[in-house]
This record gives sequence, C-alpha cells and structure tokens, in this order.
Amino acid sequence: QLQLVESGGGQVQPGGSLRLSCVISGFTLTYNTMAWFRQGPGEEREGISCINADGNGRTYADSVKGRFTISRDNAKNTVYLQMNSLKPEDTAVYYCARRRFGRCEPLLRTADFDSWGQGTQVTVSS
Repeated sequence: QLQLVESGGGQVQPGGSLRLSCVISGFTLTYNTMAWFRQGPGEEREGISCINADGNGRTYADSVKGRFTISRDNAKNTVYLQMNSLKPEDTAVYYCARRRFGRCEPLLRTADFDSWGQGTQVTVSS
C-alpha cells in the first residue's frame, strides 16, 4: 500500500526554523520526483519545492527561495524540507507528493502528482 506520512510541523515564532519529513512506503523512492506543497487558510494548494529522482534538480517557489531547502535520503525513504527564517505567511498545512512520471518543472501543478500525504500543520506566530 502506497503511503506518504509527513511530520515535523508545529508552532514557531517568526524567524524560527522547522524541518519537515515525509516518510514513504509502498513504492521505491529512488525512481520518483517528489515535491512539497502547502495550503493556507482559504487558499489554493501551492507547490513550493521539488526534487528530481536523481537529486540533481531542485526547484523553489519565489516565496520560499533562499529560505527553504528540499532534500532526500533514498536509503531512508524520506524527503525533507528544511525551513528557515519562517514568516507568518508561511502558515499552512504542508503536504508531500509524488510525481510518478516526469521531472520537476518551474511551476508545480497538483495534477502532475498522483500520491499525497495527509499534511502537517505549520503555524508561524509570535
């Protein structure tokens, strides 16, 4: 059974850091492009970062570029999102997702990703 499980969310003050993890099972992480999306209250789901299967290509939305870093450890079946210099506007539910075919593109579309986790809440507030 294919499964993606996010963890690492929580509440943090502006300027703080969090590291999200996405542990996958039911498929081989090595062969798949993976991404992180987020959805704030009343907003559409936004693709914020993507990493190709070989780990050599990564993309970031302008809103997180320079602050967030995506990485993967295929041996641990885990994808990470290191989030630094967090801002209140980063408050959202964060989801990891699998793209079964294809590589990262500058604009991440939810329709290109076929499997999703349940999400983890990140709240940035003082």
